[in-house]
Amino acid sequence: MKKTMTSIELFSGAGGLALGLEKAGWRHAALIERNEHACSTIHLNESLGHPLAKSWRLYSMDVRDINYSGLGLKLDLDMVAGGPPCQPFSLGGKHRAYQDRRDMFPEAVRAVRELRPKCFLFENVKGLLRQSFVTYFHYIILQLSYPLLVRKEDENWESHLSRLERIHTSGKQMDLSYNVVYRLLDAADYGVPQRRHRVFIVGFRSDLGREWSFPGPTHSMDRLLWDQWVTWSYWDEHAIPKKARPQVPQRLQRRVQKLASDFSLFVPPGERCLTVRDALLGLPDPKDKQHNVPNHEFREGARPYPGHTGSILDEPSKALKAGDHGVPGGENMIVLPDGSCRYYTVRESARVQTFPDDYVFSGSWTEAMRQIGNAVPVNLATVVGQSVMKQIV
Repeated sequence: MKKTMTSIELFSGAGGLALGLEKAGWRHAALIERNEHACSTIHLNESLGHPLAKSWRLYSMDVRDINYSGLGLKLDLDMVAGGPPCQPFSLGGKHRAYQDRRDMFPEAVRAVRELRPKCFLFENVKGLLRQSFVTYFHYIILQLSYPLLVRKEDENWESHLSRLERIHTSGKQMDLSYNVVYRLLDAADYGVPQRRHRVFIVGFRSDLGREWSFPGPTHSMDRLLWDQWVTWSYWDEHAIPKKARPQVPQRLQRRVQKLASDFSLFVPPGERCLTVRDALLGLPDPKDKQHNVPNHEFREGARPYPGHTGSILDEPSKALKAGDHGVPGGENMIVLPDGSCRYYTVRESARVQTFPDDYVFSGSWTEAMRQIGNAVPVNLATVVGQSVMKQIV
């Protein structure tokens, strides 16, 4: 009988990472999230019997208040996962890192220390890798590598970092340690119709002796340009007549010319990157009030402004945003063929983030967009989760 691979997830949000990991075969013993709107979304999908969410056990509370021994979890937990709040490191935030009380990486380390899983998977925004955070990021990685080496009450984080570095370079064996790697991934390279960069941190318990590396890209922007401007198959696939097809954008002309010059010698490998048009395929016009698609209501008032010009229909979407800088910002808009703009509907945004169509969102447009904008793309989580599972089964 195939073993059930169990995990718990911290900072679950609206469930993007959890859904992706469930698709990959993981079974969540517990989800922890304190935001009331995100919790409402998870409870709603549980009550509707969503096939991936119906068995979730959600703890609607602050992770800092969790007593892991009181959750009734198996001692041999396979994975701890989660996305610690990104605001301390976000490009759109105040960049306070360890000075920000929302920095929850210490809680991620505590979960690993107390639960001793076989592996862990954490994700965050690419701002975590910015130069100004490089030392603190190194500190995060070493804490996850040696979770038993706890910071003392009278010790600042720099002194704790020094202790961790000495242990790391000494080669001493610890009772609990992890081999940790990280990488910045672009969701568009893995079949998500969106340019979205996320840092993934993965660790395997050292005593397991596992060898692992991040899965390679499966989708290619060059292949998309090839299908659009060399073979024209993209437009045929979408039944776009020749007179309605756009011209090659000037910023892409040299790249397309190079691809075309290699026509008989080179076909870009992999599948093509997916576009906004791909993502929205089959959805009715949101202005048509006769449709019954959930979370697909038209919202007026979209206006482009400098730096926020919306997503082009026949390219991967710009990264959806959450928070005041993105809602109602221009990054959550689509540019239509006639040059006009409109907001993505909640359902369209969910499609761009590869949420299933039968997964519905609770709350207002602003709150739902915030949940989606904070989420991990479901399909990206699936790809990484499947790769990790292969080393644990």
